[in-house]
Amino acid sequence: MSDAEQKVLDGSAWDEFCDALKEAGKVVRSEKAPGDAFSQAEGYRYLTRLLRGGLESYLEFSDPMFPVLRCGAHETIKLGADNPDNRYESASIRPEFDYRISGNRNTVDYLGISSIVNKYGSGGTMEVTGHIDHRELDIANDGSFEIIISRTEKPGNWLPMGEHSNSITVRQTFQDRINEVAADLKIERIGAADDRPRPLSPEKLVRGLQGAGMWVQGAATMFENWAESFLPTMNDLPAADQDYCQSIGGDPNIFYFHSAWELADDEVMVITAPEIPECQTWNFQLNNWWMESLDYRHHRIHFNKHTAHYEDDGSVRVVISHDNPGVPNWIETAGHNIGTMCWRWIGAEKHPLLDVKVIKRNELA
Repeated sequence: MSDAEQKVLDGSAWDEFCDALKEAGKVVRSEKAPGDAFSQAEGYRYLTRLLRGGLESYLEFSDPMFPVLRCGAHETIKLGADNPDNRYESASIRPEFDYRISGNRNTVDYLGISSIVNKYGSGGTMEVTGHIDHRELDIANDGSFEIIISRTEKPGNWLPMGEHSNSITVRQTFQDRINEVAADLKIERIGAADDRPRPLSPEKLVRGLQGAGMWVQGAATMFENWAESFLPTMNDLPAADQDYCQSIGGDPNIFYFHSAWELADDEVMVITAPEIPECQTWNFQLNNWWMESLDYRHHRIHFNKHTAHYEDDGSVRVVISHDNPGVPNWIETAGHNIGTMCWRWIGAEKHPLLDVKVIKRNELA
């Protein structure tokens, strides 16, 4: 009898999984995390969201022999300052195989695809080992294209893998999400002789539960630590450590600004971008402490190049306030008094700094 079979039969596989989740709960109670009941409730909900994503990734869609592009971050699974303008997709791969992504470009503003080494659950990194975006793709007149993913270079659209690549990440970034049409994509292993995955095995169950548990604890710990690192720049928005952003899976075409914010009930924050550089797009978003984007289904918590109001001189002013101040570019706090925030220049050669100030609500002009 194998070790995995024994773990399934004696229940220890499940017990260890539950113990890992219990350990992850300690992240929510970190010393510097907000200790109020509202923030703590969001923290525990955050863990359940990570768990849903982890089970899908490590158990349901973990087979690199039969990869599937799945949306792992969306309206109710959020992490790492997830961009409300994005559709995120990922798939499991192994570097000894070659893969093909095919589909139609359609009209989404930005399409970027990366091969990565995902270690969120075991080291807190997500190294990009290859990247290609729509500007480099050879696309047919009808919008169709295909990309070969492999260790060795191939003719045409080619996405390289590294020695330890284990996942594909797709970012589709919208400026006008209502009218733009998302790219329609699928992934397949080249030369697959079998047409169906094998049934569940004890080994796959044990690996899946272990991976999901490590994912919840690893991702939660990493992003809570990152939120704590913003405390020295509270209510400012300086340029982030771009090397670190890239090491945890940032898009190579994005320049990031990250920090924390905190507003009293009678305060507002005004963020001014005096200069908007030539760029694919830009956006700003408000997050909670756990680096989840706030509820963009029901609240206005972000703006981008397309949706923002511009001043006569071409600058942009974003106002963060608990209630509607009656000015353009109002960002809602959606019941929060503290959290994190992110500004992105996407596809820009210049990365102008931002001006941030906190004033009393009655001082806002």
